[in-house]
Amino acid sequence: MEDYKIVDLYWERNEKAIKESDVKYGRMLHALSLSLLSSFEDAEECVNDTYLDAWNAMPEARPTYLGAFLSKITRRISVDRYRKLHRQKRGGIDTVIEELTECVSDFRTPADEYESERLRTVINAFLGDQTEEKRAMFVRRYFASQSLSEIAFATRATETKVKVTLHRMRQELRQRLEEQKLL
Repeated sequence: MEDYKIVDLYWERNEKAIKESDVKYGRMLHALSLSLLSSFEDAEECVNDTYLDAWNAMPEARPTYLGAFLSKITRRISVDRYRKLHRQKRGGIDTVIEELTECVSDFRTPADEYESERLRTVINAFLGDQTEEKRAMFVRRYFASQSLSEIAFATRATETKVKVTLHRMRQELRQRLEEQKLL
């Protein structure tokens, strides 16, 4: 079936659109998702989600190349699934960055070098004012991306102590950045 006829079926809300999409592009979409995920079950789920997204979000400018449109959706869904599957549970890099952005929201903004240098100076001064143990915890967590248990083992502290210490340090850092008008 031609792409424009399949798109018409989507717009008519005819479930045959999904069947025809799968007949024409299913193998290609599965191969695309499988190349990203290396799991047949995950790829199958991503392709099914692709059809649902296409059903719900068929653009006003009806796609001329339905295969490209569906491929783009499949790739986005598969990449999202890959990221979700490979994200470390607790203590992963995403968690570490999220924790630090609680007090430093524009930490990596390249727009203004002067502000970046000021930020670096304030953070270094903040760390210089901390005990060696606290500084070690902070650096291990936010620069080496170590888990709480790794930090606890290295500093001979409990995980609870590490967690509470880092929380308090983030609060102090946030306060100092606000005083310097960097937040």
